[in-house]
Amino acid sequence: MAGVTNKPFRALCREFGPGLIYVNEMVMANALVHGNSRTQRMVSFDTDESPRSLQIYGSDPVVMGAAVARLVEDRAVDHIDINFGCPAAKVTRRGGGAAVPLKKNLLRAILREAVANASPAGIPITCKFRMGISDSLLTFLDTASIAAEEGVAWVALHARTAEQHYAGEARWEAITALKKHVPDLQVLGNGDIWEAKDAVEMMERTGCDGVVVGRGCLGRPWLFRDLVDVFAGRQPQGSLPLGDVLDVMLRHAHDLVDFAVPGKGIREFRKHTSWYFTGYPVGGEVRNRAAQCNSIEDLEQLFSELDRSMTVVADGERIRRGHTNGPIRVALPEGYLDNLDDLTPPDDAEVAALSGG
Repeated sequence: MAGVTNKPFRALCREFGPGLIYVNEMVMANALVHGNSRTQRMVSFDTDESPRSLQIYGSDPVVMGAAVARLVEDRAVDHIDINFGCPAAKVTRRGGGAAVPLKKNLLRAILREAVANASPAGIPITCKFRMGISDSLLTFLDTASIAAEEGVAWVALHARTAEQHYAGEARWEAITALKKHVPDLQVLGNGDIWEAKDAVEMMERTGCDGVVVGRGCLGRPWLFRDLVDVFAGRQPQGSLPLGDVLDVMLRHAHDLVDFAVPGKGIREFRKHTSWYFTGYPVGGEVRNRAAQCNSIEDLEQLFSELDRSMTVVADGERIRRGHTNGPIRVALPEGYLDNLDDLTPPDDAEVAALSGG
């Protein structure tokens, strides 16, 4: 299963790796319920896209249930994933994302509402989470047990804590422990899959049933081609020469410009340029120019000046892309830890910061 991606990038990844599940970008349940126009654009799918997979988040069981009911009523999706792992302050300070599993009763209520509204239509509910807030507040085993009891189809574990954020190495041993804890539930592993061989190694070492790719596909949509190959018993094709990368970049940029709000597409694409160039010795000037491009024409001019035969440096695919920061202080609503049995959804109270263990 791929990580959370917007429509243009999903289409690109699907061309390289057909037949996999590509999850749409995470959206707030409350925005779905109230028909927010920006959210509706975010949850759009291509007509040939199957399965249509969407990730939602929230901390109110009633609202989460209503969001799922709306998606079912509109026949908008084939699969719904719930994010209980996002460590972003704007999410956790409202009690969402990685904050939810701290409150087991609230977690159970959310999953029960989601499954109850999705199951009549045969739509599977899955969930993704982290090991916990910190090493002193680990929740992943209980979260998986509750998910299994409430009829969740599978769970995915990002083998880091929210406090760890994206720093250090993913702790695959936690995936092993989780699979042993819920042997009858499908468990997917997530964390530090940069090459296809990492997915094979993760499954062999942990016993998990599949993998989720997040940061590993940034600037590397052909990673899914390699994953399809290795799981079919074929050798992965590996890195592309720079010329092919430039062609993919232009395709991605065009699609993003067409999809995004006018004027924002090329700005959104700028961050992707650094990920695509990671591992290729193009030089700092090229990277800076790409990060400042204002149009497709600027990109085309820049790309025409580059050596298309250039190849990635040794171990260049393993250079990390995306977030690398951490550890962080996890933001929680004021008093959130005072009563972990409380079922009341948190409001937008003042933020409390956890330094963690």
